[in-house]
Parts: sequence; structure tokens; C-alpha cells
Amino acid sequence: MKANRESRALAAIVLAAGLSSRMKENKLLLHWKNSTVIGWVVSQLVKAEMRRIFVVTGRDANVVESLTSFPGVKHIYNKLYADGEMLHSLQAGLKMLPGEVDATLVVLGDQPQIEIETIQLVARAFEDNPNCKLILPSFQNRRGHPWIVARELWDEIISMEPPDNLRTFLQRYSGEITYVLVNTTTIFADIDTPQDYQESLKN
Repeated sequence: MKANRESRALAAIVLAAGLSSRMKENKLLLHWKNSTVIGWVVSQLVKAEMRRIFVVTGRDANVVESLTSFPGVKHIYNKLYADGEMLHSLQAGLKMLPGEVDATLVVLGDQPQIEIETIQLVARAFEDNPNCKLILPSFQNRRGHPWIVARELWDEIISMEPPDNLRTFLQRYSGEITYVLVNTTTIFADIDTPQDYQESLKN
């Protein structure tokens, strides 16, 4: 297993550049447990022993950087963040990853319900299946986050332009997806509205 881990290097890209337009304030800075939404997401990746973590920033970039300044975490600024396209954040991240990285774990910055076990299950599937290009968690036939995309497909993502998005990308490569079955709905959970936030605090 160790040899596999060394030969296929995995990095996490945390998409944290959004405008939070439906929240009316920056949702990443909202309180979550003993941290903030974005601080908690990145701390879970650290606890899951992800060695390479890259946070893509945009709105309130300096504040987001300060909240995610864990050892080894690097930050990438998405100059196009104001257009609100998640695709451009992932593109910015992929372009800056070091050459030794073979695949990336795509993580939503507004998904503080993310579970360490899910991160580890998806990462383990990457280690155990060297030919997999796409690995997604699935619960009751619904796919969610975080998911892994191998370097072989990065150029496809980098060359995409709206109205294409990550959903259309996954549809295009649906035949390449390996699913990891999980027993949690947290893979769908994110925070878009004040109501989402209040409901999530109850769980």
C-alpha cells in the first residue's frame, strides 16, 4: 500500500472562492463547531492525513487564507472568482498543482458536514485502483463530494468553458467513474442559504 501511495500522489483542492450570493454574506466565514465553515473543512482534510492541500480563494481571500493556515496548506487565488463559476476555481487549482501530483480530490469549501471516513474511503479507492480516472462517493445511487479526478482528465477540465460545468464533465465521463459506496447523506450536504445553515446546525 505504501508503494502505491508514493507512486500515485493525491492532492486535495478545496473550492473556496465563491460569492455566497444566496447567503448574502460569506458562508465560508460562518461559525461551525469550534471553527468556521472553511476552517472546519480544511481541518477535516488534515485529520484525514491528506498531505497536499490547496485552497482556492476568491472573495475575502486574505481572511480565508488566515482561517486555513494549517501547516503545509497552500493557497491559490482565482482571479475570475467574481463570475461565480466553480469550474474556474477548479481550473485555477489544477493549473498550479505540482508535477508529482497524479490526481486531485475535489472538495467543496461549503461542505462542513464532510466526514473524515468518507475522505479516507475515497482516497483508499484511489490507492487500490491504479487505473481509475474518476472516483465518486455514492449513497443510494446518488453521487456526491468529495471526488477524485486523475491527471489524465485535467486538460479536459482546464479547456472547458461555460455553459459547460463540472456536472456536464461528469456526465461526459460517466463510463469512467468508479463509485465508492458510503452510508451517509453528508456527501450531498452543502450550505447555500441561511435556511441551509440553520438546518445544518441542528444535525
